[in-house]
Amino acid sequence: MKNVIYFDGNATTPLDERVLEVMLPYLKDCFGNSASIDHVYGIEAKRAVDNARECISDIIKTSPSEIIFTSGATESNNLAIQGIMKANAEKGKHLITSVTEHPAVLETFKMMEANGYEATYVPVDQYGVIDLDMLKKSVRPDTVMVSIMAANNEIGTLAPLKEIGSITREAGVIFHTDAAQAVGHVPIDVQSMKIDCMSISGHKCCGPKGIGALYIRKSNPRVKLLPSVFGGGHERGYRSGTLNVPGIVGLGKAIQISKKEMAFEAKRFTQWRKYLLSYFSENDIVVELNGHPNNRIPHNISIYIPGIENKALLNRLKEFALSAGSACSTLEAAESHVVKALHLQERRSFNTIRIGFTRLNTKSEVEHLAKHIAEEVKGIRNIFG
Repeated sequence: MKNVIYFDGNATTPLDERVLEVMLPYLKDCFGNSASIDHVYGIEAKRAVDNARECISDIIKTSPSEIIFTSGATESNNLAIQGIMKANAEKGKHLITSVTEHPAVLETFKMMEANGYEATYVPVDQYGVIDLDMLKKSVRPDTVMVSIMAANNEIGTLAPLKEIGSITREAGVIFHTDAAQAVGHVPIDVQSMKIDCMSISGHKCCGPKGIGALYIRKSNPRVKLLPSVFGGGHERGYRSGTLNVPGIVGLGKAIQISKKEMAFEAKRFTQWRKYLLSYFSENDIVVELNGHPNNRIPHNISIYIPGIENKALLNRLKEFALSAGSACSTLEAAESHVVKALHLQERRSFNTIRIGFTRLNTKSEVEHLAKHIAEEVKGIRNIFG
């Protein structure tokens, strides 16, 4: 794999060496249970967990006491959606999301519908931006929550979180966002954006896999949420189970690094995206950017190449790790529900590839990628006409 250049940063990211360094002691000598605070092992573990909680709360502008740890954004999404709906049953059974959400949200919504809840799926425009007027009209007296992802994992479009937060706050509805692709890459302020609950992932920002977090607002308004895992009452009773201290330490460090380097990386990744699009244009490779041209996460570039089947192209680009779409759906030969929702060309998703930059990529690697994509596209066109 050393000879393959990794460009699939929206599926996962490489573990930052600085993150691994701080994790290692908690995989060896500092192995204590953070709930066992009667001795030095447990006290040290708890200190490390508390420090990570502070790092995460700092980057999203909230209190450490409003952060709980989970196994990842999928668990966080499930806990938030199921827990909020069950805890607020007296208000109603209606919940709202968008048609372009991650399967971790869409499948949870389908499960809720199968269990007597009613869901509304709000459409998006050609850039993948949610229809705010439709969202506002969809809110009913019995609406409990709205769940809209902060940044799309396939096409990179950023949601208008502040506007959504204003709508939900005015309506007295809980606003949850799946921010797996956003936290650590773009600024998120849960106070100014009026976000009430937010899912966070470790491995999408050069942290470890198997760890995530959920922000749960404690006041103005206080979010009521029922747990889905029961036991010793860990994490304010929301998520019982011995904490994954090494993973938590890694997540905290990854977030800390991301906060410090976010602006630099955003500038660099944006320059690379513009370079790729310019290179293709200058070399007569017709491509179209999927997603919003400006309001997008900087490390994602999803491009539609007319007439070029993505799997055929990827098979000729073995030197690079690229994606035809979401890591949660590439095992299935099905049309992307995200690209389809844009209502552009039929079968557009089958002619789309996704490039995800990571911290470890270099400008020379991007130039190398651009050159090879252009060559292989021309090669395919020469064969098939």
